[in-house]
Amino acid sequence: MPLCLLPNRLLPLPSCPLITCHASPAALRSSPSSPPPTLPNLLNNTTPVPSLSCALQCPHFQSCSGCTHELNLHRPIIVDEADQFFKSLGVSDFDFDSGRLWGWRSRAKLAVRGSSMKPLIGLYEEGTHNVVDIPHCKAHHPNINAAVELLRQGVTKLNIEPYDEDEGTGELRYVQMAVTTYNTSLPAPERYKNSKVQVSLVWNSRNENSHNFEKLNALANFLWRNGGPKSDVRFIHSVWANFQTSTNNIIFGNRWRHLLGESGFWEHVGGIDVSLSPSSFGQANTRAFDNLLRKLQKYVPYGASVTDLYAGAGAIGLSLAATRKCRSVKCVEVNKESKLSFEKTVERLPNYVDSSISWHHADTSVEPLSWLMGSEVVVVDPPRKGLDASLLDVLQTISSLERKAKSAPESSYSKVKDEKRPWVLRAMKDSVQIGSKPALEDSESLPQTLIYISCGWESFKEDCKSLLSSKKWRLEKAHGFNFFPGTQSTIHLTVFDATGTAFPDLVFFPP
Repeated sequence: MPLCLLPNRLLPLPSCPLITCHASPAALRSSPSSPPPTLPNLLNNTTPVPSLSCALQCPHFQSCSGCTHELNLHRPIIVDEADQFFKSLGVSDFDFDSGRLWGWRSRAKLAVRGSSMKPLIGLYEEGTHNVVDIPHCKAHHPNINAAVELLRQGVTKLNIEPYDEDEGTGELRYVQMAVTTYNTSLPAPERYKNSKVQVSLVWNSRNENSHNFEKLNALANFLWRNGGPKSDVRFIHSVWANFQTSTNNIIFGNRWRHLLGESGFWEHVGGIDVSLSPSSFGQANTRAFDNLLRKLQKYVPYGASVTDLYAGAGAIGLSLAATRKCRSVKCVEVNKESKLSFEKTVERLPNYVDSSISWHHADTSVEPLSWLMGSEVVVVDPPRKGLDASLLDVLQTISSLERKAKSAPESSYSKVKDEKRPWVLRAMKDSVQIGSKPALEDSESLPQTLIYISCGWESFKEDCKSLLSSKKWRLEKAHGFNFFPGTQSTIHLTVFDATGTAFPDLVFFPP
């Protein structure tokens, strides 16, 4: 069992029961049946543990910008608005999965400021660049808090200078803590509390040849010696370094180096093992993401051809390839750093997966129709701003485009050998193809199902109205997920059908 470090002694990490509230729109605002997990008392903190009222009760609330409300974590106010919005569009069975309310965050990027004797490791105060120290964060997985405390000890002991934004001086700028519960040697219920933390140190230098690299190595060794596999606590998975000297607000530089521990970082979500590098995007709430994937899979027919847009490392598309035995899966992502993680994940797919699988480094907004051709299902997981305008335009006119494609004398796929467009050539060059390429017989078909995963509520409402107003899509299902308890940010999974017509006399819920 992992332990949490105190300055001069060790305390065992208390057990953390899984709390899952399922709050449907009609549900009463009732309390969960189990108390929230008690976080370790790292610095003799005497604040009360959360009660049964789904309240945050975090000592950092209001000073820290991470959480915006502390009551009714299981049911953010936005859930009621979403319920009314979807009802106005004919979906009366919208539901909301509250999930784990405390200790849910498995990935955190934290600024390091202050001094070596009193380092501040946390988030910026709202509207400022003043860092708020958050050693007892209730959102963090308990082992993230333990790793932060260990880092704090190392910074002080080794006289590591935190970054000074005004002067551009100092050594340690940020730290990323990422938790993995992947451990097949343990029963599933024990994996959460025995999770390990990958620590990525953002160092204020150009590369490992800089004059202060020895101090970086010393800090990494301190973390590994006191939290690695030969320590009493064993909760450090690995230590990485990122080198960044830019004066802007971008956290990571382009250069990474693996220092200690395991180089591979895995998580089991959606029925598959997913590889994530420190530089690739990973969901902050792993359990909520797994719940979403399990729900999404039910809407994809067995043997379907799927396009996964804004795909990242391909976790969504590859989980569908494995669980729905898709005929083909095409993943499109603009971040080239995701390619390696995609390739590693593919290597661990079950042997029975016999799909044509591809990953393409491309901008979804450029020639989006070319990515939709030949697919029966398209999954979109756009950033907070919503769908790119060019993609939205194509989806609004999808029926006429399909008729035009089928009446064309020559398939666009047959012209690949004569392709001249530079953005397509770049995508082909940077692509990964697993298995044989899709057959040409259905290459002109276009998706009949659109699955939209939204993280921006306001932008989703606008996209949803645009899709329905085109009368090419009908909204069939809507589900909500509590990815970020303590905030008004929720994730929505919606399913649109292209075979029906829009509901008559739709009344849109006002923004």
